[in-house]
Amino acid sequence: MGLLTGEALAPVAVAVAIFLLLVDLMHRRIRWAPRYPPGPPALPGLGNFLQLNFNDVPYSFNKLRGRFGDVFGLQLGWTPVVVLNRLEAVREALLQRGEDTSDRPPMPIYEQLGYRPSAEGVILARYGPAWREQRRFSVSTMRNFGLGKKSLEQWVTEEAACLCSAFADYDGRPFIPNGLLNQAVCNVIASLTHARRFEYNDPFFCKLLGLVEASVREDSGILREVLNAIPVLLHIPGLAGKVFPGQKALMDLLDELVTEHREAWDPAQPPRDLMDAFLGEVDKAKGNPESSFTDANLRLVVADLFTAGMITTSITLAWALLLMILHPDVQRRVHNEIDEVIGRGRRPEMTDQGRMPFTTAVIHEVQRFGDIIPLGVPHMTSRDTEIQGFLVPKGTQLILNLSSVLKDETAWEKPFRFHPEHFLDAQGRFVKPEAFIPFSAGRRACLGEPLARMELFLFFTCLLQRFSFSVPAGQPQPSDHGLSGFLVAPSPYQLCALPR
Repeated sequence: MGLLTGEALAPVAVAVAIFLLLVDLMHRRIRWAPRYPPGPPALPGLGNFLQLNFNDVPYSFNKLRGRFGDVFGLQLGWTPVVVLNRLEAVREALLQRGEDTSDRPPMPIYEQLGYRPSAEGVILARYGPAWREQRRFSVSTMRNFGLGKKSLEQWVTEEAACLCSAFADYDGRPFIPNGLLNQAVCNVIASLTHARRFEYNDPFFCKLLGLVEASVREDSGILREVLNAIPVLLHIPGLAGKVFPGQKALMDLLDELVTEHREAWDPAQPPRDLMDAFLGEVDKAKGNPESSFTDANLRLVVADLFTAGMITTSITLAWALLLMILHPDVQRRVHNEIDEVIGRGRRPEMTDQGRMPFTTAVIHEVQRFGDIIPLGVPHMTSRDTEIQGFLVPKGTQLILNLSSVLKDETAWEKPFRFHPEHFLDAQGRFVKPEAFIPFSAGRRACLGEPLARMELFLFFTCLLQRFSFSVPAGQPQPSDHGLSGFLVAPSPYQLCALPR
């Protein structure tokens, strides 16, 4: 019986292998287009996965760039990919060809986690009417609740004061700052979504933070790339939930928050926060199947704010404090400028920034050197287009190597060193070179950029106004090499915060 079973299975296995090979060839046909970017040969099924070091993908891309040029093609599983390097190619794609390149590739894994294709929030949404509707709503609502106004600035400065108090509680003893930075930045997001702040030891707040961090870690692994590139694997029952438990738990928690908020929402009252404003739009959209205002999309918009809005800013602040303890001469100059412009008797304000060129240069150089999103968020072509003379067919995934721009040896004097003078002219005035694009550019540029810039300036200057930061006595100097992934965070380190 076993032999018969084996004989019966053999032709099935051959048929499946032939079918998969044909599917692989079908997905690879894009690379046969005339004037398609050059690239390394790809293995059947796997494509170029084995030629990439997923512990340091930008390094792999830089090696391939040396062989094939600034624009090259890859095959990741069944997904055709074109990688764009250096400022000229990235700018042409995002600004000159923005209408062709602003789509997002499908993410099969998120559908397995319970996302509907029509509910993709803002960051991962396909380029079209739903994305435009949600982006307009997010930008206008953040503006209405204080972005660019004094009200949100006060939220940030008050939270910065709470953060300084938490630092002061260590009384000069060594500690790891990351957790407190996450909590402070998360409270700024909570002020927009819930019109409130949480105490740092609040159990619900700690659970939310833990799930956000777990979700981001899961998004950084190779498994995510493999499953999106070879979606047939997602038919294994329950696989997505087992591989991404943090993301599933975060979505479940956000569902609870939406339900609780809806129960407390009074449509007759002015909206208290972004969730109230969104629920108002959901109410207006009842009976309109074309509207993107749904409860499912609300949790994704809130998830976008917490994950993208919290983690990126807190990691940048962690880089800032690390670089201050590694460069005490720079820290002294920031201290001096703060004392001259602000003094120590009042809190920093955004209006101070224009009179603080060195501090502003330091914050920008932290973003450039930290390079925390080296490959940005993937794009996809919505129609055939041309970039740097190469044909990029419709449906091709684009990876924008922002690291190749932020560390471009032709654009920066010392691209691999922390050097605030990159953002100062000969007279010491702040300047921003064209190659500074940590928030990407064009239609899909980070919508939270204004909020992030406000947070970085106010948190950083408040901390430096109150403290001198140093490496703990007896400990080796920490490394300034980051931990690679979708987000690049500094290696874990401790510091001492001594009152000034």
